[in-house]
Amino acid sequence: MATMVAQKLSHLLPSLRQVPQEPQPSVQPASVFTVDRAEVPPLFWKPYIYVGYRPLHQTWSFYFRTLFRQHNEAVNVWTHLLAALVLLLRLAVLAGTVDFWGDPHALPLFILILTAFTYLSLSVLAHLLQAKSEFWHYCFFFLDYVGVAVYQFGSALVHFYYAIEPAWHAQVQAVFLPMAAFLAWLSCAGSCYNKYTQKPGLLGRTCQEVPLALAYALDISPVVHRILVSPDPATDDLALLYHKCQVVFFLLAAAFFSAFEPERWFPGSCHFFGQGHQVFHVFLVLCTLAQLEAVVLDYEARRPIYEPLHTRWPHNFFGLFLLTMGSSVLTAFLLSQLVRRKLHQKTQ
Repeated sequence: MATMVAQKLSHLLPSLRQVPQEPQPSVQPASVFTVDRAEVPPLFWKPYIYVGYRPLHQTWSFYFRTLFRQHNEAVNVWTHLLAALVLLLRLAVLAGTVDFWGDPHALPLFILILTAFTYLSLSVLAHLLQAKSEFWHYCFFFLDYVGVAVYQFGSALVHFYYAIEPAWHAQVQAVFLPMAAFLAWLSCAGSCYNKYTQKPGLLGRTCQEVPLALAYALDISPVVHRILVSPDPATDDLALLYHKCQVVFFLLAAAFFSAFEPERWFPGSCHFFGQGHQVFHVFLVLCTLAQLEAVVLDYEARRPIYEPLHTRWPHNFFGLFLLTMGSSVLTAFLLSQLVRRKLHQKTQ
């Protein structure tokens, strides 16, 4: 009897093995695009912002995909990304009327557009990709400061070239551009050093904000002098109106720069919208666009004024531009190596 049962089972088991099994669903966890502040290192923390951070150590494609996701850096990314696209469109329009390659007096205008696009693009990359790791957080913001430095020199150059009055030109022509290049580099170095040391309080802000303030005071001085000596405030000078707008927008941007307001007034309510740095971005974009319109109008209307002033240059402004960019990039690279060493020591 037992032998017969065993024979029956031996015939039955192969047939059972051939019965198709019900496929098991593969459970894939949904992509987590944001986490709470407790899940990222303190380096990434924003005051009064508790959620909306992106997880670290994901693939690069993950962070590029967050361009279309809601997180606490999204507004910072899109404000400068849209501004960069507007700048490209403005350049395309200007290329139809401005001879950038044939007219030597158009080169400063092209440098302004190039440096503005550079700072906007590097800012987009910094805010979009800085969550990759602590090391890349430092590196991308170092590059952000490089963009700010070259834009500072571009702004100084066009103000000195197109907006300046002959009286102010006679006073500063020997030192203006070299000082603008030096202060642009110094602001980059101070910002990188402040980021590297992560020192809160007055000392850290002094390293970053004093060079920025000095650079702006020099760069905007031709515009301020022109406003002050303008014979009639009611004169129909549209370029001067745009210059006044860029000054107002910059001062408003500076007021919101790292001020943590209004999120300080509404803690926990500005995770995605309403942060002070976002407002800073908006006013800075408005400042840049107003400045560009003012400079274009000056380029077109003030040639009889600026052309005689720049027939002979005491300094090679294109060489100073390359020097500013090269020294700023080198500074960012050296600080990134110090960051690498610091993080390596921390993990040992």
